Amino acid sequence: MQNIIIINDTTPLITNDTIVFGVLMICLGLIFFTDSIKTGFWIKFYKIIPALFVAYFVPAILTTLGIISPEWESITKTGETVKHSSNLYYMSSRYLLPAALVLMTLSIDLKALFNLGPKALIMFITGTIGVIIGGPVAVLLIGSISPETVGGEGADAVWRGLSTLAGSWIGGGANQTAMLEVYGYNQKLYGGMVFVDIVVANIWMAILLIGIGKSEKIDKWLNADTSAIETLKEKVSTYSKKVERNPSLTDLMILAAIAFGTVSFAHFGAGYLSSFFEDFVNGLSTGITRNIFTFLSSSFFWMISITTIIGIILSFTKIKRYEGAGASKFGTVFIYILVASIGMKMDLTLIFDNAGLILIGVVWIIIHAGLLILVAKLIKAPYFFLAVGSQANIGGAASAPIVASAFHPSLATVGVLLAVFGYAIGTIGAILCTVLMQLASTV
Repeated sequence: MQNIIIINDTTPLITNDTIVFGVLMICLGLIFFTDSIKTGFWIKFYKIIPALFVAYFVPAILTTLGIISPEWESITKTGETVKHSSNLYYMSSRYLLPAALVLMTLSIDLKALFNLGPKALIMFITGTIGVIIGGPVAVLLIGSISPETVGGEGADAVWRGLSTLAGSWIGGGANQTAMLEVYGYNQKLYGGMVFVDIVVANIWMAILLIGIGKSEKIDKWLNADTSAIETLKEKVSTYSKKVERNPSLTDLMILAAIAFGTVSFAHFGAGYLSSFFEDFVNGLSTGITRNIFTFLSSSFFWMISITTIIGIILSFTKIKRYEGAGASKFGTVFIYILVASIGMKMDLTLIFDNAGLILIGVVWIIIHAGLLILVAKLIKAPYFFLAVGSQANIGGAASAPIVASAFHPSLATVGVLLAVFGYAIGTIGAILCTVLMQLASTV
């Protein structure tokens, strides 16, 4: 009997990025319009669910319904399968994110930022430790129920695949790729791990966003001291009101020049630096040492770093006064577009696929979250530090500023700085986590 291969055509209703972008912008417009209605159903709705979460969740629903999609497969008339992907996330993360970061950093008070104290760093490191110990504990727990879920031999061993998840959840994409190289996981199976990363990390980000709407109650339960955060927010808000003006066309054009001029310079510098360090990294002897420094060859790492440095430098100049022309507001617009493009990557039906690996990821995140909550309670850290410390690990530089800026635009820099630190320790932490997961899978 001849085997029949079934090929699914997963083409969404809308495939044109221009149209999809318009749909996302209409969704964002409706979200802000309903959020501005301060009576009836909507005021009650947005008191429970913050607008930022809705901006993330609505595109996820559109993807789930097959209206839009981040990637899909189509079948040609000759029966060939062709893979397609949307470029909206790339556009948002590479163009709009750096533009947003520099505009939101213009008004930052660096001294007040340092006055936030060590709790932000403590919570970030706690989050890292939570990922390191969460992986092996999850493998032990799920392995005791379903040994085949954590099994596999050689390059197919699940613990090797989970090493890439550890790299992603401590450092980011560059560290994830480094772990794939270090442990030689079967690349044909690698997509399954990327899938777990997307599903679990996005669910966790959604939970953090919902928590922002209840941050005052959470801070009260944590008995947290939020005075330093409130002082920073108050300083920035006071300065914004002091320099606030009705922006002229000249102001808007200068803001656009600052934003996208920085994007241009950041990409230019990142191209040279990533190429230089790629040669440096490749010149190192093969092994752990080379992979520890892999993040230096990431153009995204350098793009974010250069953008942040430019923003901080500009905050000491007269350009800082352009906050009065709405710099952080324009930055927030870009952040919301990025949020929508991230939400678009989430297909809610995928939660039910590959349940075993998803369960490992869920247990892993629960341990990470539990440790964060415990330490936050012990040191009386505000929910802001918990959320940003977690997202700087799990989401990295693309989403940590989103969570931070949801509290206040002036706080976006905190998320960036912690995420950049995550790049530096990502591979080392992931290797330690993987060693423990390998031991746990053999118990």
